[in-house]
Amino acid sequence: MIDDAVVLDAVIHAYNFSPENQKNPELCSQLGGMLYGLCSSYAPRTQPEYTLDVERFMAPPDPDLIAHALFAESPTDIAIYHDVPQWGLLEDGGSPIWVGQELRERYPGRFAIYGAVAPWTPGALDRIDWLAEEVGVVGLKLYPLDVVDGTPMSYRMDDPEACFPLLERAQQRGIRSVAVHKALPLGPMPLDPFRVDDLEGALAAFPDLCIEIVHGGMAFLEETAMLIARFPNAVVNLEGASAFLPNMPMKFAEVLGTFLSFGAEDRVVWATGCMAFHPRPLVEKFWNFEFPELLVEGYGVPPLTREIKKKILAENAARILGLDLKQMQADAGNDEFAGTTSYAPPWSGGRVATAVA
Repeated sequence: MIDDAVVLDAVIHAYNFSPENQKNPELCSQLGGMLYGLCSSYAPRTQPEYTLDVERFMAPPDPDLIAHALFAESPTDIAIYHDVPQWGLLEDGGSPIWVGQELRERYPGRFAIYGAVAPWTPGALDRIDWLAEEVGVVGLKLYPLDVVDGTPMSYRMDDPEACFPLLERAQQRGIRSVAVHKALPLGPMPLDPFRVDDLEGALAAFPDLCIEIVHGGMAFLEETAMLIARFPNAVVNLEGASAFLPNMPMKFAEVLGTFLSFGAEDRVVWATGCMAFHPRPLVEKFWNFEFPELLVEGYGVPPLTREIKKKILAENAARILGLDLKQMQADAGNDEFAGTTSYAPPWSGGRVATAVA
C-alpha cells in the first residue's frame, strides 16, 4: 500500500528473449532491443538503479525477480500477470503463462492471470476453455499482430470471423475483460494493427464485455478518449503511459487529463509493465502527482483527487474483474512480503542477485 491506498498493478510480464526461445532471431533481436531501449530511456534519469541490466532483461524468465520487485521493493500489493501470444516469434509467446501460475500458487492473494490467445492458433477456442477451466484466468490477452509461418499476420477486433468467436467464447466462460495490445508497435512491423479504430465494432457488439486498451494514450490519444466517452465497456490500461511520470510528467498529465476529461474516472486502471519498468518510482510519483494549473484552469481537466487516485490504483480493476481486495490482502497477510516497512534495493531479488550475494 501507499498511505491508505491499495496498489494493484494490472499488467506485469516475465519476458523471455533468451536465444533458445527465439524462432526468428533477427526479428526477436530487433523487438527485444526496441523494448529494452524504450525501458531504458523512460527509466528515471537521475536514478539509474531502477534500470534493469540488459543481461537480466534478456535472460530466461525469473519469477523471483518479478515478485521481489513488486512486493519487497515497491508499494504494490497485487498484480495481474499477462501471458503473451507472440508464438510466431518466441516459442513460449514471450511472457509465458507458467510464470503467472507459479507466482499465484506461491503467493496466494497476490496474483491473478490474463491468458493469451490468437485467432490463427489451432484450437484457439479450446485454449480459451482451458484457460478458464484449468488455469482460472480472470481475463484474456490479445495481440493484433504476429509472425505466422514467417509472414506478419494481423486481424481487427471488429472482424466477425477472426475475433468475434474469441470474444463470444470468453463471455460464455464468464471472463469479464479482454485486454488488447494497442498504440505500441512491435519493432519493425506495420503500425496499422496497433491503431484503435477497430475497437468500436467490438465494443458495440459485446456491451457486457470490458475491452482494455493496453498502452492507452501512448499514441492515438484523442481517438482512445473518444472510445471511452462513447462506450461504457471501454477501459484504459496505463501500461506504458505510466512510464511518462519520471521524465515526462507533462506528457502524463496530458494523457490522464484527457481521459478524465472524457469521463474515464471509473475506467482507467493502473499498470507499470514490470519487469519493463520498476514499479516503485512510478507508484510513488503517481501518488504525489497533481495536474498543472494550466490543465485544470485552461482545459477543464478535473483535479486529480486522492479518491480518483485510489480508483485508478486498484478499485477500478477490482470492480471490473470482480476481485475482492480485502480478501486478497487477507490471503497475502502471512507471506514473506507482508508487513514490509522499508523497501529493498531495486532489482535485488532473483537468481542473479542471489548468486552474487
